[in-house]
Amino acid sequence: MAALLASAGLAQGADIESAVELRIKTDAASAQSQKRIDKIDDQTDTLASEYRATIDQVASLRIYNAQLDKLIAAQQAELDSLHEQISNVTVIGREVTPLMLRMVDTLETFIDNDVPLLMQERRQRVARLRELMDRADIENSEKYRNILEAYQIENEYGRTIEAYQDTLQIAGEERTLDFLRVGRVALMYQTLDGKEVGVWDQRERSWIQLPSDYRDSVRKGIRIARKQTAPDLIRMPVPAPEEAR
Repeated sequence: MAALLASAGLAQGADIESAVELRIKTDAASAQSQKRIDKIDDQTDTLASEYRATIDQVASLRIYNAQLDKLIAAQQAELDSLHEQISNVTVIGREVTPLMLRMVDTLETFIDNDVPLLMQERRQRVARLRELMDRADIENSEKYRNILEAYQIENEYGRTIEAYQDTLQIAGEERTLDFLRVGRVALMYQTLDGKEVGVWDQRERSWIQLPSDYRDSVRKGIRIARKQTAPDLIRMPVPAPEEAR
């Protein structure tokens, strides 16, 4: 009986040890499984974050691409406009060049028929314009600016007073004279010694000598033009007005 009890006790002890060992193995396996689950969970969270980031990036790229499409369309429209402007510039250039040439011709004709003031200077200005028109390295805008400037200078002659020295053929002799220009109303001269005075007759297109009583007026006008004395009234030989045609 004692042996039987001892044998039964040993068997029961072996079962307990087996159960304990099984429990330990089970717990270890559960721990390993939990670690794998935690690792998979962490990987799932990482992948989910990366997926959300990728979705946000895709949305941003779509917005960016849409804006790029607008920019490309605007640039293409601007490029088309530039091409059109270049074509128009070529056409305008072909039309403007004859106009500028006519303006230079008109200016030269006007100078030839105008009061003969500063003729050398004015003709040289026209000659420079013609040289400018023949140059391929000068833009049409610059050529046109120079022509307008020449017209403006001619316009200034009509509303200013000026005194200058120049030469003139008198009785077959070239003489240096003082000239007085009062707009385009009167162009007079005085010899350097002040003894002779004359005026340009635009109707006859010739110089005529003035009476001696004009000497003081011409001398005074020259001093006024040179700012050597205060402005004042002067006596001038003004041609009678003509009837309009």
